[in-house]
Amino acid sequence: MKIPLLQQAYSAEDFRKRGHQLMDELADHLDDKLNAKSPNAIHWNEPEDELRFWKEFLETGKEETLFSEITKRTTYVHHPHYIGHQVSPTAPITALSGTISSLLNNGMAVYEMGMAPSAIERVITDILCKQIGYDTNSRGFLTSGGTLANLTALLAARKAVLDHDVWHEGHSKPLGIMVSSEAHYCVDRAARIMGLGDQGIVKIPVTDAYAMDVSKLEICLEESAAKGIEIFAVIGSAPSTATGVYDDLQRIGEFAKAHNLWFHVDGAHGGAAIFSGKYSHTVAGIDQADSVVIDGHKMMMMPTITTALLMKDGTNASTTFSQKADYLLTQEDHEDWYNSGKRTFECTKNMMSIHWYTILKIYGIDIFDEFVTHLYDMGHLFGEIITDHPDFDLAVPPVSNIVCFRYKNDALDLASLNKLNAALRRALLEEGEYYIVQTKLRGVHYLRVTVMNPFTTEIHFRKLLDKIKGWVFDY
Repeated sequence: MKIPLLQQAYSAEDFRKRGHQLMDELADHLDDKLNAKSPNAIHWNEPEDELRFWKEFLETGKEETLFSEITKRTTYVHHPHYIGHQVSPTAPITALSGTISSLLNNGMAVYEMGMAPSAIERVITDILCKQIGYDTNSRGFLTSGGTLANLTALLAARKAVLDHDVWHEGHSKPLGIMVSSEAHYCVDRAARIMGLGDQGIVKIPVTDAYAMDVSKLEICLEESAAKGIEIFAVIGSAPSTATGVYDDLQRIGEFAKAHNLWFHVDGAHGGAAIFSGKYSHTVAGIDQADSVVIDGHKMMMMPTITTALLMKDGTNASTTFSQKADYLLTQEDHEDWYNSGKRTFECTKNMMSIHWYTILKIYGIDIFDEFVTHLYDMGHLFGEIITDHPDFDLAVPPVSNIVCFRYKNDALDLASLNKLNAALRRALLEEGEYYIVQTKLRGVHYLRVTVMNPFTTEIHFRKLLDKIKGWVFDY
């Protein structure tokens, strides 16, 4: 039986040839972008035009240019002008660990389908738990993103706190969580998936500095109880995605303990501050949390998508999902930490643990301190530049690497100024030299920068402001 296409698809020599070519291309790409040899962080294209290109390429494009076209027509996160979303410029070594994961394809639902990555995951999560300040009773696991991790944490909270067995019997009374009004939307989404509805998502107002107003927690809890809503968890943001501002985790933890509530910290972006000697104060009180989420693909130089969910009491990590699949999982008398399918939404997940382990093994734990500290330093620096500039305003002094600012003009009303700042951001996107994003806070439109690249410098910041100011006069 002849199977020529399959033989070609699985050819080791073909893989070797294409692999060498691709690695050379990616190394050239990395050198070009990190050193800003070409000016643009993005070559913007309208969605319909991009769709048309790829439809045509499938029919007429040259096979040998496939990878180079994909590389060319993407956002260059390694470029110093990429200061947009919270996606890390990956440490190049993780492209190699990613290759291993993709080729070996160990699914990791059960131990025999991921022996090395399962053991490595335990090593990594134990290190993270220790860094948080947990004791040896803690446990954690890796999962596919902060959204899944936050949802899993809230499911664990519901099971641990409530007397009623919601997992097996459902719930007939209103349940709720308490969270900052500036929290990431995925917490709201998780609560809705759990069936809490509008009334079960109790939004705590924020201070003038956009941190949760902890003084309102008691009042909101009492109001919820009066409505018959049983609150089972309170969530602290570390930090808020829109502003980069951290909630007061210490005080939230004290409140949660006083009222027997589960305390969860969404540290998807800034939980990595646990590694920073200079900025660990931003997460003071995180050791009180019952659960913590930290994304590896944000502030820890890893590819999308890998997230750690850490729990102070390891039992909660093992009992969130009380479901049995006889062909995969057996009920063990001992702790079978190595069967990840019992603890995560995914039955199958990639070998994401090897990214964390590879960075630790090759560069050591101090690289996380260096990365987080430098990026936060640069966020503060950009904030100082904005403060000293007569033509720009800060939304709030930055406490992380997220900076919200806007062009100001006292002669314009708010609506006009909002329209102008939105137009400036659109102009930046279409021109492509810089990639930044935007947000709206209390009705005010801000340009939003997240300093993710350690090679972004003061020069790049000042050039960005000069560019924006120059466009204002042409608007």
